[in-house]
Parts: sequence; structure tokens; C-alpha cells
Amino acid sequence: MPKPSHCLSAINKNLLFSKSDVNDQRLGDLTAAWQDSESVAMLRPLISKATRNTAPDSGPQNIFAIIGYPDDEGIQINGGRLGASEAPDRIRNFFYKMTPPAYLPQNHTDISLNDIGNLAVSGPLEQRHAMAREIISEFQSSSFRTISFGGGHDYGYPDAAAYCQAALARGERPLVINFDAHLDVRPVDNGYTSGTPFFRLLEEFPNIDLIELGLQSQCNSPQHLEWLIHRGGRAIFEEQRLALGQSLSEALRSMVESAPHAPRTAFLSIDIDGFSSALAPGASQSWPTGFSAQDFFECFSWCIDRFDVRGIGIYEVSPPLDIDNRTSRLAALIAHRFVFRL
Repeated sequence: MPKPSHCLSAINKNLLFSKSDVNDQRLGDLTAAWQDSESVAMLRPLISKATRNTAPDSGPQNIFAIIGYPDDEGIQINGGRLGASEAPDRIRNFFYKMTPPAYLPQNHTDISLNDIGNLAVSGPLEQRHAMAREIISEFQSSSFRTISFGGGHDYGYPDAAAYCQAALARGERPLVINFDAHLDVRPVDNGYTSGTPFFRLLEEFPNIDLIELGLQSQCNSPQHLEWLIHRGGRAIFEEQRLALGQSLSEALRSMVESAPHAPRTAFLSIDIDGFSSALAPGASQSWPTGFSAQDFFECFSWCIDRFDVRGIGIYEVSPPLDIDNRTSRLAALIAHRFVFRL
């Protein structure tokens, strides 16, 4: 298959918002926008330069690579509502207007933000996934943490696979946590879709820990749940945790504490449809049921404290379906909390 002329296209620098005020800096003032990259090889010297002064044994670093996937073909194939191709730049629009927090946790004040651009959407979807994985692998194998703005949740596969590959190369047991209304373990009989990322992940990496929470009973078949459990995955449905009177973080802790190989690194996959439609109406699929922002952020903060989170992906934001940009703002806020470890 012919490769696209570019693997990454640089963002429009007008997205890097600035008040031109040293006393009111925004994330747009603090972010380096990388140029177009024709190949992954072109990224390597830039990665090396960004990490050159970083000692490999100095502990977790605060160097971030931000990538966008302006692609919703996987949603279309799965029968979902289109619009997520517009999400990466819409999320950036709000993310780069944010300020660094007025307070910062100790040892987390030295932040390096690098926007590496948007994946070039050309060629077959399988090729795009392979390119995304190759790009993310370069950053996961370095001191960078990654932030992905989808796009369809089919990109959860290349993002999580790149993390798993890097973790295994370091001799670690990977941990992937999926916040989602759906299991997304559909077989690939109908191609690669927004419903197949974790089927593909467990087929390739059977000896990882995959935890799924936020699941809703009306969105998942018994056969898919059975397949996940048979493959060693863990899952809890919203109806179950609410009946138990558990918060989202309590539900996750109960599953993590029974999992081996802790403490450890992790990758967090966040499908925005796990939130209630009152909070995230602009989702590829949306239900009035779902977790609250308070419940999610409590759990999210616990993950950041508990694990060395090497990357997050935020998927299925659909700006054309949104109301007052609530969903894009929520996605931007998740990225902000991750960068500043709040």
C-alpha cells in the first residue's frame, strides 16, 4: 500500500491562544507546535532534542506530546454518528486557552508541551492505525507522555498497543484502563471499527491487565462480556457499582487491588460517551445515564496518583452534535488535569 506524503500535519498556530500578557499566560503560550513530518524518522531528532537534558533515571517526566486524529471512519463503519473528525482542533481551541493552575502540586511545575500535529488522514484505515501506532511508539519509548485527541475509539487500539509494546520492552506488565459505556471488544469480521479496539488489543497482547468501567447494560451483549472475562479482562457496569453504593474510584480500586504487578505504569482510554449526555451531549453515541464529572475526576486523579500514567486518549467527541461546546470543553479539561496532575 502506498504511504501518505506526510504522517503528521502541523496545527494551525492560531490555535495556540495568547493574551500577550506575561501575567496571564495561557497554555498556548507554553506549547511548541511541531512542523509537518513526512515520516516517523523525522520525529526522532526532535524527540531526542526535547529529552536531551533529561536524565533517564530521574523519575517520571513532565514532557508531553499531543496528537490529533481527525478521523471518524471507524465510527461510520460501526454505524455511529459522524462528527468526531472535527474534535482534535475543537478540543485544542479550549485547551490552549486554559491557564496553568494558580497552584501546582510540588515537583510538577516544569511542564513541556509539544503539539506534534494531526495524523494525516489518507490511505486505508488499517494503514492510518499502523502509522498512529508507529508515531506513538516513538514517544512511549522515550520520556514523553502522550495525549491523543480523537477521532473514533478505534484509535484506542494503536494508542494502547504502542504503550503495551513499550511497557513490555521495559519488562513491565501493561495496565490499560478504559472509561467507556461500551466494552469495544467486537471481533473484526466487519473490519476495524470504533467497536474493535480492545478485541484487537487482547488478541495481540493476551497477558496484560485490561480494566473496563463505566459500562452500561444497554450497550453491551452478554457474549462480548463473556469473551472479555474469558480473556482475563475485568469489567464493572454502572448499574452494578451504583447498586453497591460505590464511587467510580472505589470500583476501580477493588479491581486494581486484586491485580498483580503493582505499582506500575498505565494507559487510560477515555471514550467520552461514558459520561452522562447532560455533560457530554456531543458524543458519537450518548445516553442520559453515565458517570458524573465529579465521579470521573475523583477516579482520574486517583489513577494519576496511583500509577505512572504514560498516556491518555480521549475519543468520540463530536462537535457537530454538541451543545455550547460542553463536550469539547470537558475533553480539554481532562487533558489539563492530566498535564498538571490535579
